[in-house]
Amino acid sequence: MTPAGSESAAAYARAVARFHRIAVLGEAAAMLGWDAAAMMPAGGAAARGEQFAVLAGLGHGLLTEPAVADDLAAAGAAAAADPWAAANLALMRHAQARAMALPADLVEAQARANAACETVWREARRAADFAAVRPLLETVVRLTREQADALAQALGLSPYDALMDGYQRGIGAADVAPIFDRYEAFLATALPAAEEHQARRPPPRPIPGPFPIPAQEALCRRLAERAGLDFAHARLDRSAHPFCGGTPADVRITTRYDEADFAKAVLAVLHETGHALYERGLPPAHARQPVGEAAGMAVHESQSLIVEMQACRTDAFLGWLGPELHAAFGGEAAWYEPANLARLWRRVERGFIRVDADELTYPAHVILRFRLEQALIGGDLAVADLPCAWNDGLRALLGLTPADDAQGCLQDIHWYDGGFGYFPSYTLGAMAAAQLMAAARRQTPGLDAALGQGDLSPLRAWLGTHVHAQGSRLGFSDLLRAATGKGLDVADFEAHLRARYLPS
Repeated sequence: MTPAGSESAAAYARAVARFHRIAVLGEAAAMLGWDAAAMMPAGGAAARGEQFAVLAGLGHGLLTEPAVADDLAAAGAAAAADPWAAANLALMRHAQARAMALPADLVEAQARANAACETVWREARRAADFAAVRPLLETVVRLTREQADALAQALGLSPYDALMDGYQRGIGAADVAPIFDRYEAFLATALPAAEEHQARRPPPRPIPGPFPIPAQEALCRRLAERAGLDFAHARLDRSAHPFCGGTPADVRITTRYDEADFAKAVLAVLHETGHALYERGLPPAHARQPVGEAAGMAVHESQSLIVEMQACRTDAFLGWLGPELHAAFGGEAAWYEPANLARLWRRVERGFIRVDADELTYPAHVILRFRLEQALIGGDLAVADLPCAWNDGLRALLGLTPADDAQGCLQDIHWYDGGFGYFPSYTLGAMAAAQLMAAARRQTPGLDAALGQGDLSPLRAWLGTHVHAQGSRLGFSDLLRAATGKGLDVADFEAHLRARYLPS
């Protein structure tokens, strides 16, 4: 990967070697994170927090040594000869600028505080006891504000935008706010209309359980394989919250099982498989380099949602999936007809829990979190007032008031793990998924016919070329523009929702 040239090329080669080591440290942290969520006993939490802190400190130290800046400054001439190297160098410089803005003791303090808070949050959520985790969340928010202020000064951004930059570069609150305001206005008319349309249709026939967990697990694995996941480089495990982790060569997806409802596990695995396919499809020639990583979390969410929502909830795919479900769980064949599955899995219903929300109301949950976390980071909202602010915001958006904080501000792991600035990526990803799917259909004749055979390979091939193999060479908007001919266009998402939930 080293471009031609003498001293400049040598400087670039040293930078590549350094970022390779930083990436390996990140991979080790990722595997420890998977273990903490899927395997670790509760008594290991304190030790795991220290492990995270030390790894974070080591990675930060590798980025902030004086020689790094010298090499990155000297490497420009050599990297300019190769577009991938030029993009890699720009990303290296950006990563180094973020690292230089943060004191090492703050990096390690955040890692410890986030791990401690997340551990307490797990029990607090089960007990609906916000007071139990509030002091730890206050520490996390205080440290995150310090981080945001330091990054803001270094990057010339607002504090909240500096946090967003860590998840999806090139997108700030000023870009997101009008998109979300437009969607809120769309939802105000679309949601009642969808509810009215739904009320005129026959209700879905529930599929009665129980559904043995071993049968669910076997089915989930088959579906992930059918979608294209290679289990020579992947695992499927259980966790309290479904996620995709690990590394591109060793992807870890998880789900949770409910004997009364197999859909939760099946749909979660299809979602996480979308993430996993993206990781597996990243360009191997640029592995362990910034340019070889995913292009950001909004792009990552687009890849999970294009599989789960755009492909696997279509009538075509449900027509193939129904017999698979019938074979796995038995019962009446009519339960598994695509029309019934569609009524079950594409049902619009106002609810409290983000991860259970339908795709029409889901963005409202993200809009709420986007506004609250801006207020928390900006100092306009105290942690103590978060439950009330949450309830007021949800009532304004969806007309609902949570019965307790487990249905409210305790439901998500993100803030308790220090993940401020992440939430906008979910809805930006949903919008991008609709836009990418529209382009894939235009450019791939027979795509829906293949879905009707349970075959995602045409879609996977298109995504492999236009998204996966691009790594992070392009930013969010440029990636969409290259793949679809335009930057993010909310109209594609709205058109998708109208076609699915407001048919004429």
